[in-house]
Amino acid sequence: MKANGFEDTIHVVSGSIEVVTGSMFSGKTEEMLRRLRRARIARQQVQVFKPKLDLRYGHDKVKSHAGSEFKAIGVSSCSEIFDLLNPGTTVVAIDEVQFFEPEIVEVCDRLAEQGIRVIVTGLDQDFRGAPFGSMPLLLSRAEHVDKLQAICMVCGGSASRTQRMIDGRPAFYEEPTVLVGGSESYEARCREHHEVPHQLNTLPQD
Repeated sequence: MKANGFEDTIHVVSGSIEVVTGSMFSGKTEEMLRRLRRARIARQQVQVFKPKLDLRYGHDKVKSHAGSEFKAIGVSSCSEIFDLLNPGTTVVAIDEVQFFEPEIVEVCDRLAEQGIRVIVTGLDQDFRGAPFGSMPLLLSRAEHVDKLQAICMVCGGSASRTQRMIDGRPAFYEEPTVLVGGSESYEARCREHHEVPHQLNTLPQD
């Protein structure tokens, strides 16, 4: 079809980005694994990547808090994903995406533009309640977004935030953003019961 002397072209791309986000213990990885199992049943070629710094379940698998697991490849940098991508892969899943460098957004875009279905999971907020890493950009670039909620460990209500605990107390705001851990270090909390106290500098008395 031509209009005004120009030929109209339709460019069809089947790739997409799906983001599964929420607080810790909200079932993000479990939901990702559910989608991957369905992709396998549909005879699609699946690869899963994870950051190497997440050693909770070893380098070669991702595992949900409910116990489901899937073979995965640990990478130090998101650029390694292209080097390790198998010919014929149609579904790429990336777990704990918030730990990757900002270039992860471009990586996901490029994969989707190649016709690959990209499924990523990650925390949308750090323990302070602030946007975590590149997740805000990924949320804006994704075709599909699901934000899951956990159960608040204080009141039993819906929890959308992650509470870091250090020696039984809420972590101070000034502590490092990244601390990989599980139920020994984190709890799910609602807005009302999420605590991030500031560390007060005590001055010596005269």
